[in-house]
Amino acid sequence: MQKNMKLAGLDIGTTGCKCTVFDEQGKYLDKAYRSYPVKRAVGGHEIDISTVMDGVYEVIREMAEQYSDIAGIGVTSFGETFVCTDEKGQPLYPAMLYTDPRGAEECDRLVEMLGAKEIAYTTGLRPHQMYSIPKMMWLKEHEPEVWTKTKHVFLMEDYVVYHLTGIAQIDYSLATRTMAFDIKSLVWSEKIFEAAGIETSLMSEAVPAGTVAGELTIEASIRTGLPQSAKVVSVSHDQVAAAVGAGAWDGDVAVDGAGTVECLTPIYDELPDMDAMYEGFFSVVPYVIPGKYVAYAFSYTGGALMQWCTETIAKQEILFAKAEDKSVNTYLEEQYVESHGEEPGNLLVLPHFAGAATPYMDTGSKGAILGLTTSTTVDEIYRGCMEGVVYEMVLNARKLAPSGVHYKKIHATGGGAHSAVWMQMKADMLNVPMVALKTVDAGTVGSAMLTGVAIGAFRDLDDAAAHMVEQVQTYEPRQEMHEKYMQIFKRYERIYQAVRPLM
Repeated sequence: MQKNMKLAGLDIGTTGCKCTVFDEQGKYLDKAYRSYPVKRAVGGHEIDISTVMDGVYEVIREMAEQYSDIAGIGVTSFGETFVCTDEKGQPLYPAMLYTDPRGAEECDRLVEMLGAKEIAYTTGLRPHQMYSIPKMMWLKEHEPEVWTKTKHVFLMEDYVVYHLTGIAQIDYSLATRTMAFDIKSLVWSEKIFEAAGIETSLMSEAVPAGTVAGELTIEASIRTGLPQSAKVVSVSHDQVAAAVGAGAWDGDVAVDGAGTVECLTPIYDELPDMDAMYEGFFSVVPYVIPGKYVAYAFSYTGGALMQWCTETIAKQEILFAKAEDKSVNTYLEEQYVESHGEEPGNLLVLPHFAGAATPYMDTGSKGAILGLTTSTTVDEIYRGCMEGVVYEMVLNARKLAPSGVHYKKIHATGGGAHSAVWMQMKADMLNVPMVALKTVDAGTVGSAMLTGVAIGAFRDLDDAAAHMVEQVQTYEPRQEMHEKYMQIFKRYERIYQAVRPLM
């Protein structure tokens, strides 16, 4: 690769997209971001895909104006959401988000025809209306005039790749989020598409993560300001990109994404025990290394719960923290340690403030704070929220145990990895070393790593990781603290069953 060539990672999210640029050594240079509107109504949650493409062109152009020598752009995106287009790739209908309630009856019908376990063992996903195929069925039945004009069905990654290159290809990990991709043979499942009454020919070609689609079209070159020679790479589903960006290649390492959502991603060196995965609603997804898989164990509220706590009940503490030139999070952590040392808190917090994710997948579940008294302080509630998020991950880790996980350490990314208190708490509770990584945004780093390998900037993923994955600190578990937390965990794991019937 020529010197001074740049790598870009394009990350398509539900509410905005960003383009991040790195030099050929993997050093972060800059990023551009654009938000786009999401339309939520009682009957549906939709996104106007043309606004997404507008955002994509704008963020690439903003970066191209500063770095005209971008040699490769890797595309990663959120999953499930799809768009029907004509033969030129022009959208025919708004894209339905995974939170859209449509598709429930159609999902039930697929289960009746094929059986829930049959679908799960083929696709790696326990059937749910959030995935693409039931929503495609809904669209075909309720909007037949749209469906008859449909010549292609794209998810977000392959839609963007198609508009940049004219090539329709989707990587295996994102294809999995349709609930219609065979994770063992790595092809679209004819059986599921047939039961759904949909042609597989509408879908993009499935390719390994990190596959070059091609160079920019003339039109995309004009709109982005990049040379036509820039290569576009189909990277992966955003969670897979985050695992790559965390430098995790085999079953010895799991990844903790401590962002808005808390996500534990273990890696499997072979197909995991599918019965265990089914029981815990865990997704099984093909990984970037052939023959390996990852799973997603997650809680909807990780950092989101901390944010709720600070914004809602720590208004005074925000002012105190500002006066001491600290973040309110650090201030509250220090206040707790000053009063209680490192002892576990005396509150139990069920972190289902946005519903329950794995292992329940119960969107109706609500959050709960138990043990409040008139002397409870804000820092105690904050501490309880931190602990609740981690207890939920302990619960998930236990449910994953029969599936064949054997990780010996966890690499942590996201904003939460910068909190020494939270990192030590996770090490103590999960009883495994936690390695804090420098990068907050592992998905973007993973995207650039795979792009760099694809266009020859790096020899392989190990070479990319040597340049781009930086370990900051390792937090070792402390047996005494682990035992204290586990005594409390015995009570924690009963909260959901106790609270759910009342709410």
